[in-house]
Amino acid sequence: MNTTRTALATLAALLLLAAAPSAPVLAQSGGAKKSPPASQSTYSDDEIAKAANDFFATGAKELGQVLQKVLKEKGQPVAIIRGEEAGGAIGVGLRYGQGELQFKGGGARKIYWQGPSIGFDVGGNAVKVFALVYDLPNQDALFRRHPGVDGSLYFVGGFGVNYVQRDQTVIAPVRFGIGWRQGINLGYMNFSRDKRLNPF
Repeated sequence: MNTTRTALATLAALLLLAAAPSAPVLAQSGGAKKSPPASQSTYSDDEIAKAANDFFATGAKELGQVLQKVLKEKGQPVAIIRGEEAGGAIGVGLRYGQGELQFKGGGARKIYWQGPSIGFDVGGNAVKVFALVYDLPNQDALFRRHPGVDGSLYFVGGFGVNYVQRDQTVIAPVRFGIGWRQGINLGYMNFSRDKRLNPF
């Protein structure tokens, strides 16, 4: 029991240290939309809806509701990520994912992400991930830890979204799949250029 408590305390400390360098996170709602830099093109609402429906291969109204919430709160993204993610947890969990980062009008590149989580998080998952990316100045700026925004979880009809943020960059991963985990209360997505086993 003491070993488990020590492990939980250590993981919590590591997660808090990872989040420390970032600027204060945005509230889930009520924040004003931010305009992207003039040099960056953005995806329109219709383009996002079509891309997400094609990716998830569904016309479910629940997906539309989730996307509408994010677009209303954050505006139009400068990039999207399409990929898959797998992981599991019993209180303390791990996640690993891979996908493709695509800027509007720009080239795509392969990316990976990994990260721990703690909280009321039980079960396993194998999900598809479609993420909207805001205020990312360039591809290289993605490759660092993006802590989760507390209280940003939104879930409807099997689709879920929560925000992760580092400095001014906000990422809204929409997830749908088997055993989708709803309890990610404290954690981060650590993006990398290459596949990694170490989630930290």
